[in-house]
Amino acid sequence: MITPRAVPEEFLHFVWENRLFFSDNLQTYEGEPLEVINTGRKNTNAGPDFFNAKVKIGDTVWAGNIEIHKKASDWEKHNHAENKAYENVILHVVEQADRQILRENGSEIATLEMDWPEQFTRNYQKLLDAQTWIACQEQFHRVDPVVLQLGFNRLMIERLEDKTEEINQRLAQNQQNWNETFYQLLARMFGFKVNAVPFELLAKAIPMNILAKHKNNLFQLEALLFGASGLLNEELFGDDYFLELRKEFGFLYKKYNLKPVEAHLWKFMRLRPVNFPTIRISQLAALVHRSEGLFSKILEMENADNLQTLFRVKASEYWDSHYRFNKPSTRKHSKVLGENSIDTIIINVVVPFLFVYGEKQNQNHLKNRALEILENLPAESNSIIEKWENLGVSSRSAFETQALLQLKNKHCNNKKCLTCPIGNKIVKSLG
Repeated sequence: MITPRAVPEEFLHFVWENRLFFSDNLQTYEGEPLEVINTGRKNTNAGPDFFNAKVKIGDTVWAGNIEIHKKASDWEKHNHAENKAYENVILHVVEQADRQILRENGSEIATLEMDWPEQFTRNYQKLLDAQTWIACQEQFHRVDPVVLQLGFNRLMIERLEDKTEEINQRLAQNQQNWNETFYQLLARMFGFKVNAVPFELLAKAIPMNILAKHKNNLFQLEALLFGASGLLNEELFGDDYFLELRKEFGFLYKKYNLKPVEAHLWKFMRLRPVNFPTIRISQLAALVHRSEGLFSKILEMENADNLQTLFRVKASEYWDSHYRFNKPSTRKHSKVLGENSIDTIIINVVVPFLFVYGEKQNQNHLKNRALEILENLPAESNSIIEKWENLGVSSRSAFETQALLQLKNKHCNNKKCLTCPIGNKIVKSLG
């Protein structure tokens, strides 16, 4: 009987999936000859660990599912005996066969006590014990960079699928209203990290269907958005523009029975003036003003250049000489939404929405377009990407930087080395 190693069950899945176990002269724990013809397809949902496997036990070929545990007795601890989803398990793969396992009808489930080279365990444990920025940092140079490049597509799809979940939740909250959901997430992104929450609250305070009624009048759009932001309540008196906005909002406020956001939620401290929420709200109003059917228009756009042009909006003329209400600035210039901000919005809102919409509507060309847009946007620049660059990983596009962010945040940070193309290679190394 094999003595259990100090590795998690997911490591056993990795050994099985990659056929890293000793396979010569295999036999079941019950003593019958065993041949693994197909390890099956890994199941990421509830039910047996691997579907559609094929094994030969004695003279009989079996097709069905595989369940993997550290100990055979875990079968009963996990209540699989009472779950009909496990009736078609043809082989129970364990590290330690500590007892016989029976199906509900009393028939025995064949068990394989799996063993593998100890080097794989040591490789994995070294990664788990590492305290560096990424677990494989000291060994990273040993792996061909092409291995990582080949993994970018899977990482990018995974990142989009993570964002899909959030979009689907918001769609459900908005009764599957794509336009409203897109507008809410777009508004949130206009706040970037610092003012994301108040911008989202603002979008909910002023739904898109109300803004759409005033889309041809930029001043009314600004009155609605600034009024609902609560920022018009900060002072009793001000310049003509401020007072006119407040007067206009007073009428619209009663017409639509609006509930403004609390003004104290907006943050100005430690922000560059061009990123003040006042400037961003005016730019959002300009985007709504110039873009009838915004989400529909985005669905029609074929490339990143067209999208960048769509989002290249400027705050209204008042903001040429202001950053906050009633406080003129010494220098006058147009407040145009910057290229980096535009790309950030496209990457984090437009691309995921195209991908999800394509998935929901069974329009694969939209999913492909989402990926193509990322490939045609410049690589992002942030602290995580800089550290990858220090390790020799250069990025040519937003597609690759997004993949690297997914790798670091979801795999490296959680020591999910077995699902990383680099970690995968290192663990399987016998050198």
